[in-house]
Amino acid sequence: MSATMTSHATELPRGSVTEELGFPSDPDNLYLQTVNTMLDSAELINLKHRTRIILAQPKNEIMVHFPVKMDDGHHKLFKGYRIQHNNACGPYKGGFRFHSDVHLDDVKSLAFLMTMKCAVVRIPFGGGKGGVKVNPRELSEGELQRVSRRYCSAIMDQIGPDVDIPAPDVGTNSQIMAWFADTYMMSSSHQHHDALRVVTGKPVEFGGSAGREKATGQGVADTLAEMLPGIGIPLEGMTVSLLGFGNVNGWGGRILQDMGAKVVTVMDHTGAIRNDRGIDCHDLFDYNMKTGGVAGYDKADAIEEEDFYRTKVDVFIPGALEQMIKAKQAEWLDCRVMAEAANAPCDPSGDRKLTEKGIEVIPAILANAGGVTVSYFEWVQNKNAVTWSAEQVDRELNRHMVVAAQRTLANRNKLKCSLRNAAFATALEHIGDVYKVRGIFP
Repeated sequence: MSATMTSHATELPRGSVTEELGFPSDPDNLYLQTVNTMLDSAELINLKHRTRIILAQPKNEIMVHFPVKMDDGHHKLFKGYRIQHNNACGPYKGGFRFHSDVHLDDVKSLAFLMTMKCAVVRIPFGGGKGGVKVNPRELSEGELQRVSRRYCSAIMDQIGPDVDIPAPDVGTNSQIMAWFADTYMMSSSHQHHDALRVVTGKPVEFGGSAGREKATGQGVADTLAEMLPGIGIPLEGMTVSLLGFGNVNGWGGRILQDMGAKVVTVMDHTGAIRNDRGIDCHDLFDYNMKTGGVAGYDKADAIEEEDFYRTKVDVFIPGALEQMIKAKQAEWLDCRVMAEAANAPCDPSGDRKLTEKGIEVIPAILANAGGVTVSYFEWVQNKNAVTWSAEQVDRELNRHMVVAAQRTLANRNKLKCSLRNAAFATALEHIGDVYKVRGIFP
């Protein structure tokens, strides 16, 4: 127990909370890992027991099954989820994904992280997440549209512009958000223009915000620019390795390069490449858009996975799927800082190995909060029937990210803890303050 804590009978150690709620003892369970990180940080700030147990479980877990007519005429049944973790600070907010490996515990973990993320950057939302178990690459455009609309129809009564606001995630995009919003707006009880706010990440032509596409990558870059000097790494000339080169790291890599960083290795689902003199991320992005991957890029050398991880860099940025870095990959890693551009990029064994090696981690709840922050800006623009310029979006995003980074650094110094625990403590302080004034109904 932290020396700063007082010994109240109602304050229970972490294990007592997980035991009270009947959690499994599996150390490799992703949801348990996420909750335990929160509980560790709650100890540091003496968070009330009632708030700990409320945050340890989502408020609502929605599971749906819905049929969709496929192009060949037969109907296929799909499984979907919508997890609503917490709405003490505002409406539930979080993306939904289309992926063949969507599972309940994963979606619960991501919804939990969204609650923390919104609290870190102080936007008035809580956390939610959703998904459909499907490989979108196997669907025609017509099938993809029907799955999107049918999923919206299945959860329509549980969401809304002031209740729960979905957004794009893995396997979904602005087009899918447009179909989703249109379906919601065309239902008999939601036929009003304000219903457009039901999702964010929409195309600009249909209520979307300038800057949304690059928002997560921009937020990663803004966070690093603010935090790295405070932990002894100058931005100019720092070496970077990127895991994944899709929307997040494609933008993040280009922005960091323009800030003076040098990207030396990149790996995606097609392969890994390295150039110690620096990879031109603008050129690589154009190549990636044409080919669908980084493999074969002739201005860098092809390398094996182990060589990619073992390349010595200042900052390693995982920006692909969650739980890709396990103990083996974490053991290979040779970096000073990991900035989690993806949600939960390490599995529990990988996370333990990083701690053992002393690698500082800027957690996803801070590093990749740019996406949800600009989603909030889009929601505000829709609500007020106004349009912000790209410059205004960038300016406001930078302000939110810089202040969140400063709060986290301050807590790291005050609490003498890791950046991960400092970021969670920053979120929990805000949520705790909200519960303090709201109370617990009834």
